[in-house]
Amino acid sequence: MNPHYLIRDTSHIFSPGLLFYKDLIRSNIARAVELAGGAERLRPHVKTHKTREIVRLEMEAGVRKHKCATIAEAEMVASCGVPDVLIAYPLVGPNCERLARLIPAYPHCRFSVLADHPVGIRALAKALSAANQQVDVLLDIDVGQHRTGVAPGVEAIELYEMIHRSPGLRAGGLHAYDGHNRQENFVERQAAIRTQLGPVFNLRTALLQKGLPVPRFVVGGTPTFPIHARHDVPGLECSPGTMVLHDHGYGSRFPDVAGFVPAALLLTRVISRPTPVRLTLDLGYKAVSADPPLGNRCLLLDVPDYQVVLQNEEHLVVETPIAQRYRPGDEIFAIPTHVCPTVALHRQAYVIENGQVVGTWEIAARDRVLSV
Repeated sequence: MNPHYLIRDTSHIFSPGLLFYKDLIRSNIARAVELAGGAERLRPHVKTHKTREIVRLEMEAGVRKHKCATIAEAEMVASCGVPDVLIAYPLVGPNCERLARLIPAYPHCRFSVLADHPVGIRALAKALSAANQQVDVLLDIDVGQHRTGVAPGVEAIELYEMIHRSPGLRAGGLHAYDGHNRQENFVERQAAIRTQLGPVFNLRTALLQKGLPVPRFVVGGTPTFPIHARHDVPGLECSPGTMVLHDHGYGSRFPDVAGFVPAALLLTRVISRPTPVRLTLDLGYKAVSADPPLGNRCLLLDVPDYQVVLQNEEHLVVETPIAQRYRPGDEIFAIPTHVCPTVALHRQAYVIENGQVVGTWEIAARDRVLSV
């Protein structure tokens, strides 16, 4: 096991417990700034960690812009003094009014949101103008994932013009998330991005030629981060999220996302040894994300030749030929495969520094509502 993960005294860590390694988090942030080509080209997504303390570590590294998915996440980030927050999610229903209340609550922060449909644009304009507020709106561009966004073309131009002339709204630029680009081969991933971004660059040029402001272009996630970081486009901002904690899923599939080390682990304990070759751990899917298939939800460290047999809410059962070496209470460390939803399952993380537990950090934005 990586010596960075060793903890001198684990007797006060309840299991299953989420562990944040502070020095490794700092190292990952520094690597992200380096890869982006400067802190000003980085807008990391806070959905991965949802903690004020990591936002502050990023600010110490010069990162002044953040991306999030919920109003609660936006409020958490703004409460740390961040001056620029993008809610990268189309707001509908009463969330439009919540945004109008959030803006005056944090006057130091410039908020922005996404839109991809006339109905959404009108709802935002109605809520913001009624509250005598203004917000930047980025047009969400669909580059192939078909989750949200509009394809680059005539409709996109019309929507951007609609944003520009709507009361309470400012045309804030373009947003393109390409989470479907998970080709493990770097050259193939790079070629796919080149093909998909060509029309978006053409759209940006067309908007500028019409005299419309396009102050920023927010693009990408963690797997495509190293490729987007090479683009020399005015206003370009890379928005990886997972990199700050990293995980086994990206680490095992994308070796080109280099220099990042898993900084969030799970401490689990053996609770039973029901057969000579079986171990039952207190690591159910209430403690580690269940979206990867069974058997791929985490990587157990220092347990050789194990096979996952089953997992329930509070149990993870594995088979290994060395099961008899373990007794109830023995500890095992695990790297989550998908760290973002894993973090959201925990109310706090134990913070490890220099091999010692130095405190806990609240996963503050795991809830949908803070105060707004």
